[in-house]
Amino acid sequence: MAIPDPETIPRPLGPSDIGLMRDMLRMFGRAFEDVPTYTAAQPDDAYLAHLLGSDTFIAVAALQGEVVVGGLAAYVLPKFERARSEVYLYDLAVADTHRRRGIATALIAELRRIAAARFDPRTGSESDAEIKRG
Repeated sequence: MAIPDPETIPRPLGPSDIGLMRDMLRMFGRAFEDVPTYTAAQPDDAYLAHLLGSDTFIAVAALQGEVVVGGLAAYVLPKFERARSEVYLYDLAVADTHRRRGIATALIAELRRIAAARFDPRTGSESDAEIKRG
């Protein structure tokens, strides 16, 4: 396993981070070699702010200074068969110039931290959230 890059900080995105979310979308497009899907029809700022403030969506950007070098998007899916939710990792990418530096591992660790905090039984919220790859 690569040692995490000390210059890269995983940062959860919130409603005021629309610019970083757009940067992350561009990075996804380049990393997945599908720029049009991630950039050609992006939603407006109000939609992104609502999404980033939602309880059912999690975005984490890996930042080197102000530059997005990686990111992930995950969804919180309330289940119908039990009173619980699962966190589904939907997209995860690191810019090709920054791979093999532990950035993806750090992003997943941050997602696990967010899920544990959100679903901690000591806080009275759901206790058995799981992270799954979608």
